[in-house]
Amino acid sequence: MILTVTPNPSLDRTYEVRSLDRGEVLRATGARVDPGGKGVNVSRAVAAAGFRTTAVLPLGGASGTLLAELLVARGVDVTAVSIAGRTRSNVSIAEPDGTLTKINAPGPELTPEESALLLDTVRTCSAGPAWIACCGSLPRGTGPGWYADLVARAHEAGARTALDTSGPALPAALPARPDVIKPNAAELAEAVGRPLFTLADVVKAAEEIRSLGAGAVLASLGADGQLLVSAEGAYYGTAPVGTVRSDVGAGDASLAGFLIAGGTGPDALASALAHGAAAVQLPGSTMPTPADLRPGAVHVTRDLPLDLALSDPADQA
Repeated sequence: MILTVTPNPSLDRTYEVRSLDRGEVLRATGARVDPGGKGVNVSRAVAAAGFRTTAVLPLGGASGTLLAELLVARGVDVTAVSIAGRTRSNVSIAEPDGTLTKINAPGPELTPEESALLLDTVRTCSAGPAWIACCGSLPRGTGPGWYADLVARAHEAGARTALDTSGPALPAALPARPDVIKPNAAELAEAVGRPLFTLADVVKAAEEIRSLGAGAVLASLGADGQLLVSAEGAYYGTAPVGTVRSDVGAGDASLAGFLIAGGTGPDALASALAHGAAAVQLPGSTMPTPADLRPGAVHVTRDLPLDLALSDPADQA
């Protein structure tokens, strides 16, 4: 079983439009509402793959109630921590060429009591899962060391941890030694404080992050594939993608694929690639089912093309 923790969840509303014209009245050609937040999406992808998962969430207001109902309808168990604030709603606007414009609300501010209760709830739930995925931005009212506390408590209970966050929360969590972190190229560049132009740059940055405490680094490189660097060595993989419809939640689907395949080694990387490639071809933040996957099209190698120039070089800013 995989448990996810999303301290700043959301309702994600996605509208498909023919073109995004500033200042105009736009007619949506499609619309959907999904439970959102990185950890929430990981749980949705795990459930879509046919595995058991529990989502631990701070929830408040009518939007929080709806979010929980949508998750339960998708086969996700929900452990809710009631908060006084209202769960946020985010908006994404998708264009036919795959361009996505996102508006993320800041979310509610947690009181010190609510923040502590959320940590205690995770500790209570930590004895059973094989993995605990700690994902997303931290809400107002929590300090950058909140994930470090969560990882430490999970390890005390014997669970392995996967961390997907950015900004000050990422380096603050590394001394707690998360088993896996999943940055994209921009987040990795920010963490090491320098731009990344080639795959060799990404490998060096991943090794640097490992030296600071991360057990493994699963780096998402967009159209350039993914890189896994761990004590076993480095693996690089790619997966073909047809038409990109929406990349909302694709990285989260990728992390889910990695964890359900064991969370280590080339087979887990291949599963991550298959899930991520399938997700970007689906509308909104729809999570792929086994029928959507093309595992035979995935390529994973230890022969790293170190001189590969990143299609979208990552700045540290």
